[in-house]
Amino acid sequence: MGDLFDELAELEDSVDSEDERERVRETMRMAMEVRETPVFGRVVFGFDRSDAAEALLGSLLFGIPMFVEGGTTEVGEFIAARPLYFVATNVLTLALVAGILYVADFQDVRVYRPIFGFVPRKFVGVLAIPLATALVVMTVWGRVDWADPWLAVCQVAVALVPMAIGAALGDLLPG
Repeated sequence: MGDLFDELAELEDSVDSEDERERVRETMRMAMEVRETPVFGRVVFGFDRSDAAEALLGSLLFGIPMFVEGGTTEVGEFIAARPLYFVATNVLTLALVAGILYVADFQDVRVYRPIFGFVPRKFVGVLAIPLATALVVMTVWGRVDWADPWLAVCQVAVALVPMAIGAALGDLLPG
C-alpha cells in the first residue's frame, strides 16, 4: 500500500490540470477507505478533522494532570529564569513530536501537500492543537497569570511537552 501511495503522489505531481490532480487525490482517499487494515500498519497522510479531534483528546489526556499539578508552574518558573532551558524545552518538544510521527514507525506517516512546500501539515496540527489547548485551559483555569507574559509562556511550554506527546500518540494510535 505504501508503494501505491508513493506512485499516486508522483502521478499527482506529474499531471497537467487541477481536475486531474483532484482525481488522483480522490483515488488516494478511496484506496484508504477500501483497504481494511488493523490499527497499525496503515499509510497515514494529511491532517483532517478526525486527526484534529484525536490530537485534542490525546493532548487533554496528557494535559489535564499538568494543569492541576503545581509542578508545572514551578518548572515554568525555573526555566523562566534560564532562557537556554526554555529553548531546550521547546526543541525537546519539537524533537519528540517529530520522532513519534516520523521516526518511531507507529504508522507509515507520509507528508501530503506540505505547507509552503516543506512543512508537514500533520506536524503543525499536532503541535498547534495542544498549544492552543494549553493556552486556553491554563488561562481559563487560572494556572497562568498573563501579567508576567514571559513566565506564562514558560509555564505553557512546560505543559506543552507531554500534551504534544499525547497529541501525536492520539493522532497515530487510533489509526
